[in-house]
Amino acid sequence: MSNIFRKKQIGDLLKRKEGIQLKQTLGAFDLIMLGVGAIVGTGIFILPGTVSATHSGPAIVISFIIAAFVCALAGMCYSEFSSAIPVTGSAYTYGYIVFGEIIAWLVGWALVLEYGLAAASVATGWSSYLVSLLEGLNITIPQSLSGPFNPSGGTYINLPAILIVLAISYLLSRGMQESAKINKIMVFVKVGVIVLFIVVGVFYVKPDNWQPFMPFGFDGVLAGAALVFFAFLGFDAVSSAAEEVKNPQRNLPIGIIGSLLVCTLLYIIVSLVMTGIAPYTDLNVSNPVSFVIQLVGQDWIAGVISLGAVTGMMTVILVMLYGGSRLLFAIARDGLLPKILYKVNPKYQTPVLNTWIFGIAVAFFAGIIPLNKLAELVNMGTLLAFMIVSIGVIFLRKNKEIPAGGFKVPLFPVLPIVSFFACLFLISQLSIHTWIACGIWFLVGIILYLIYGRGHSKLNH
Repeated sequence: MSNIFRKKQIGDLLKRKEGIQLKQTLGAFDLIMLGVGAIVGTGIFILPGTVSATHSGPAIVISFIIAAFVCALAGMCYSEFSSAIPVTGSAYTYGYIVFGEIIAWLVGWALVLEYGLAAASVATGWSSYLVSLLEGLNITIPQSLSGPFNPSGGTYINLPAILIVLAISYLLSRGMQESAKINKIMVFVKVGVIVLFIVVGVFYVKPDNWQPFMPFGFDGVLAGAALVFFAFLGFDAVSSAAEEVKNPQRNLPIGIIGSLLVCTLLYIIVSLVMTGIAPYTDLNVSNPVSFVIQLVGQDWIAGVISLGAVTGMMTVILVMLYGGSRLLFAIARDGLLPKILYKVNPKYQTPVLNTWIFGIAVAFFAGIIPLNKLAELVNMGTLLAFMIVSIGVIFLRKNKEIPAGGFKVPLFPVLPIVSFFACLFLISQLSIHTWIACGIWFLVGIILYLIYGRGHSKLNH
């Protein structure tokens, strides 16, 4: 059984002995836009209202700062790994190098769940916003075609969610450079809408609404931090682009840390404005950003914000589908999944078939299954990956094959250890149902590895 802990050699990775490689087309600004595209979406348009109403109150800004701090610690660890070993696969590849094959497989299996469920659940949310937006234009999509399979409730399939996933899968299959251009446009649109909300909303802020600032106590703030952590998911997908980045030693750390800084600033300002316009007790709604603007009589701006939410969620779906397809590419290239998943189209230089297989699977879940009860599984997969990367940096530093230069985590080894325990604390806040569901997912993954991956691994040769 010892061979299940066999490790990849960093020297082989750095010498590009991994077979098929992806084309390097992305710069630092592309990566920041990719990160902002992944992070700013459902989190900023929904979470600030619901979490402040039920957990944090106006102190949700502190919840965001705590969650951002945990992500920043993990982000620095990701930056060191990705600049030292610029290959696709993110935490999966890093785990393979440091801890061995079975740990890498479990991390990869967890991240497949994260990317897939995140993309599917955001697609479902996108569908709801689109239906609402179209109703404002007197265009109605039949209820039977706009919800998960629930015959007693009159819904059978969420057609808009399926179509948006398939459309974005097609875009990704045409090449990453083209996808990055579209992503930039959509990021500028949604950031512009958020800035519009801030500029207009700040004139309606009443400081009295910030009192009491911490109505649920500091325990509520911590519980809120565990929930708004979801709002920062996606920056790790930037490291999935490592193999397609020009000058990765410089550009990857800029992309990861830069996107986190931009998003944290936006979250804090939006939360302050939102809780300043309306009492936190009124914000437990599905569209708090447009809701508070409607309260002050700015209906046309509320409509623009809904449009921005639709656009914003599209970028999240794009980056999650991208991260998932590149992860499957890396795992298949190592032999742990069938070879068909790492074939690259000679024209577009992307794993087209892989992208479509992942996209169709996500579209199925988005169209048929209500994912609200599984949302915490997304956090579980991500936090597990963060823990592996955080503690893995300590072992990475000891490896003499790593070239000099590149980003280094400051205050080493204190910050990686703090990052590990901070992620462990947030995992402890998740429900017992999430632990059970995650345990079943990992059991299936272990069976798949023993049946197929272990025998087909490239390390057998």
